[in-house]
Amino acid sequence: MKTIKDYIENTFDAMAEKNRIVAWIKEFFAENGPDCNAVIGISGGKDSSVVAALCVEALGRNKVLGVKMPCGEQADIDAANKLIEHLGLHSIEINIKDAVTAVMDGVEENLKVVTDQTKINLPARIRMATLYAVSQSVNGRVMNTCNLSENYVGFSTRYGDCAGDASPLGSSTVAEVKAIGRVLGLPEELIEKTPSDGLTGKSDEDNLGFTYEELDSYITFGVAESGISAKSLAKITKLHNQNAFKLETMPEYRRGAWNKDVSRGVLC
Repeated sequence: MKTIKDYIENTFDAMAEKNRIVAWIKEFFAENGPDCNAVIGISGGKDSSVVAALCVEALGRNKVLGVKMPCGEQADIDAANKLIEHLGLHSIEINIKDAVTAVMDGVEENLKVVTDQTKINLPARIRMATLYAVSQSVNGRVMNTCNLSENYVGFSTRYGDCAGDASPLGSSTVAEVKAIGRVLGLPEELIEKTPSDGLTGKSDEDNLGFTYEELDSYITFGVAESGISAKSLAKITKLHNQNAFKLETMPEYRRGAWNKDVSRGVLC
């Protein structure tokens, strides 16, 4: 049975991958806005930390703007501040609490219900709207911070944190992101910061029902060589199938391509 630890230590070349991503970021900005700034939502977790560090190396810190977006009080805001200080980033802070509350109150007033999914996903969508408001105000491009592991099981919010103009970590598993963070010289506490949904206090792994190590092993090695349990495999497969739409383009009616007979007002 292969392990992610052995793969990261003996096979994955984090420095080479870091250099490739940096080159890709440079190319993206050369083709899509050579005078633009990279705009990044900063949480202080590994993903936003690594994306910010990659952009600083690719573009220079003067072309990178970090945006902190707490929703009221943020218990781990010190992690975001540590990253900003470590990289010497220019940053701003926009508290989204009032915007989230206004929308929640409006939904509850009109519909008499606010679901848990609404409470979890709305802040992410307002954060992305905030990033685009900032980006359009500073001639920017919004950098997505999702990784391959999250994308594979859809552990993100559509039109929220899975949106953006460019995705540097879209081909990197959680284990690979951490390895890239280390060759970038990021503080270990940011690389190993336990990700959570910011609402229930549960970690990502608590919500998913399996570990990122299991998920990364499955993505990297497949079923036969990962040693993944049947229970975890079933959960991963279910989430992947349920959430694949999040990374697909919106279904679009195309004239001439949909040929069912509705001439009599019924679908035949």
